[in-house]
Amino acid sequence: MGTFFVFVVVPIIFVLLVLFNAIKIVREYQRLVLFRFGKHAPGGVLGPGITFVWPIMDQIVWVDLRESFLEIPEQTCITKDNAPVSVDFLIYWKVIDPALSVIQVRNFAGALQGIATTTLRAVVGDMALDEVLSKREQINVILRTKLDEVTGRWGGKVTSVEIREILPPTEVQSAMTKQMAAERHRRAVVTESDGTKQAAVTIAEGEKQSAILRAEGERQSQILKAEGYAKALESIFGAAKSIDAKTMSLQYLDTLKALGASPSTKYIFPMEFTTLLKPFVENIKEAIAAKK
Repeated sequence: MGTFFVFVVVPIIFVLLVLFNAIKIVREYQRLVLFRFGKHAPGGVLGPGITFVWPIMDQIVWVDLRESFLEIPEQTCITKDNAPVSVDFLIYWKVIDPALSVIQVRNFAGALQGIATTTLRAVVGDMALDEVLSKREQINVILRTKLDEVTGRWGGKVTSVEIREILPPTEVQSAMTKQMAAERHRRAVVTESDGTKQAAVTIAEGEKQSAILRAEGERQSQILKAEGYAKALESIFGAAKSIDAKTMSLQYLDTLKALGASPSTKYIFPMEFTTLLKPFVENIKEAIAAKK
């Protein structure tokens, strides 16, 4: 029994252990970098799926292809105009060449953090404080481009850089706060001025329309009055046209008779006036003759 266990059971267990260690299940987001006797073998990137490696002579390194992020702690940088600023940001990266990421760099994330801090200081050092505060997106693009150039040699790719916060010196922050307050006050004054202006324009427009309506009403009233006067004159003119010369002469004599009835009133008629009366006198004579 002892011999059977030694020569049969033990080898079976050994073979099972070897097979267990030789068969690897590689997930979709993983790769195996294979080294055989310490040398990277041609085609030595395995996966995904079930793979087989020879025990003892093959060594493997697991590589994750999923995108990762690296948080860069707050860094103090000096701008072009010698102003200190504190910047912290995130780097999103992933491995695109598993073999290079293992062979070319020992610790990809650590190396990326080191190159990121030095690159940030170089980028900020070429910009003035106002540019650093106002061109955050431009700094993101510059950092991503420069870091991607370096990490490309390591089989990686920087997909994005996001600056989370830029803190200027305390005195600059105080000045910025005052500037923002002044800008808000200016906008409030401008808004109030615009409102007052709009109200004045509205009132003036209303007064203008009111004056136009009053003038239009007055004009219509004058037109109606003129039309009334015209109709009255037309009536008078029509009545006057119906009176003949003899009737006018008789009415004139009656008027003179009434005027002469007053003992205290004296009337002096100039010669020219009597000359003008000759036609009336002739008409009167004709009227008297007609009555007889």
